Amino acid sequence: SRGGGGAAPARCGLVVIVVMRLACKLKFTSIQGDVMHEALTIGQLSERSGVAPSALRYYERLGLIRAERTGGNQRRYARSELRRVAFIRISQQVGIALEEIRAALDSLPASRSPTAADWARLSATWRERLDEKIQLMIKLRDDLDGCIGCGCLSLQRCTLYNPEDSLSGEGPGPRRMPV
Repeated sequence: SRGGGGAAPARCGLVVIVVMRLACKLKFTSIQGDVMHEALTIGQLSERSGVAPSALRYYERLGLIRAERTGGNQRRYARSELRRVAFIRISQQVGIALEEIRAALDSLPASRSPTAADWARLSATWRERLDEKIQLMIKLRDDLDGCIGCGCLSLQRCTLYNPEDSLSGEGPGPRRMPV
């Protein structure tokens, strides 16, 4: 009988299915030397670097930065990629083309995080190029000092004046202050 005198309730063919919810939080890690570090999502790398996720995906497409993929095809970046992104952004700000940046980054080791010595070697290869850019910016600054406010009324002295595009035969771009 059902309910009589403290007897256990009958389970006549009733199958009780207990579903346990298992919540997993995956942490992807990268190894630098003997130290393990948590890898960054694209959102975390974007937030830390100040670079939009779309730009990070573009840098990855160009081979400037690298990401591992999860089973769900999500990007995970080693923390060392923060330095590469910073290097890319600063290089772009001083006018270095992405192709040159990629060539420089390709000189860094792919199997480990670059050391101070690796970055110093890269820096040494760029020193002359950066010195040339600095000299060009100084020349531009000094030459433009005479132009500001003049309205180019002194065309005989103007270092940028190119009457009737006479310098076009020398090729595209600025000719008197080459880049």
